[in-house]
Amino acid sequence: MSSNLCRPPLAVLLILASFGGASAAVAGPAPPFTALLAQAQASAPRLAEARANVARAEGLARQAGAIPNPTLGLEIENFSGSGPFRGTSLSETTATLGQTLELGGKRSARAAAGRAEVEAARAQARRAEAEYAFDLAAAYAEAEASDRRLQLAREGLGLTEEDARIASALVDAGREAELRRLQAQAAVQSARAAVDQAQAARAAAFGNLTALAGAPAPITSIPVSLLDTTAPLFPDTNPAATATAAFVAAQAEREAAARRLRVERRRAMPDVTVSVGVRRFEEDDATALVAGVSVPLPLFDQNRGNIAAARAEEAAAEARLNAARLEAEAAIRTGTARAAAAGSRLAAARDGERTAGEAYRLFRIGYEAGKLPLAELVAARRALAEAREQSIAAAVERISAQAAQARLTGAVTPGEQR
Repeated sequence: MSSNLCRPPLAVLLILASFGGASAAVAGPAPPFTALLAQAQASAPRLAEARANVARAEGLARQAGAIPNPTLGLEIENFSGSGPFRGTSLSETTATLGQTLELGGKRSARAAAGRAEVEAARAQARRAEAEYAFDLAAAYAEAEASDRRLQLAREGLGLTEEDARIASALVDAGREAELRRLQAQAAVQSARAAVDQAQAARAAAFGNLTALAGAPAPITSIPVSLLDTTAPLFPDTNPAATATAAFVAAQAEREAAARRLRVERRRAMPDVTVSVGVRRFEEDDATALVAGVSVPLPLFDQNRGNIAAARAEEAAAEARLNAARLEAEAAIRTGTARAAAAGSRLAAARDGERTAGEAYRLFRIGYEAGKLPLAELVAARRALAEAREQSIAAAVERISAQAAQARLTGAVTPGEQR
């Protein structure tokens, strides 16, 4: 078979190259977390949904205060009949204007319920912003951690390859058995597989960060570290239980439910419709004023079902409020302990990493001098890799603990990274 058949056409190569160039042009590094959060708050679909819910509640609140429209009526009587009523000479034409008067404070109750619904929607939006800030901080930290894990895997591969070179030299010099060479080569293959796995994890983490931030271009790197920042990620992260975003939202929902119950109770009172009009008598060529009042009789529908449903909804909202308070108290205690433990864990992990690095350096010197076996060098290298991984995990946990505390308060304005 001709080799030309296996080559892609030149046009295809040019198209693929153009796509590759375009993707490289639009992809870029992530801004610092503070800037990314500020940008994402304007473009993230999750927050756009919360803002739309607020706009919906505001629209319904405006509608709740509207006065019922008047009704315009026109009646023609005594025309096109038989006998003297043939034609329109004896007809009577009446034009009326009617207006329903809401009694019992229905309109004011609806307006108050509408305002309560707006406050509830805004509280839910603030809670959504806090939840989003937490998720974005976790995704940002995980993306940076995945980048470090890839670097760690590549460094481990380099160390493993260097150890394999030393093992091969010792075998060639007759100071180690051939088995040591095979063991070192197997370790190299394992390290290469770890690099491939770390690359896949990094791609997934950066893809998740890009999607969560709603970024128009793929985020490919993080030049400004979040894991190494020394300042608190969010300020004012020691709330009282009644100041947490979840409790405030539940409190607003309870108030809205109470307002809806008032509306349903007032709807049981019938409204009055008054009308005034003019009647035209064709036979006498005269006009006269007419007026009327109509009131529905609440014999069958007294709105009891809606009142019962609203009362049950208020009870459910009260239960959710109590649950939110208890959960907030537990979350505050847990979050405070978690943040303190995360700081201690990070300090201990970094000390352990320095110790493991020094131990590996000494083991390697001893192995090169032929004083230590390969197994001990491999164990020291694994201990160093585990210590570095523990440092990365501890840094991620510290950011997660700080973000979790900020999620309680609803504080979505991060502090300065440094």
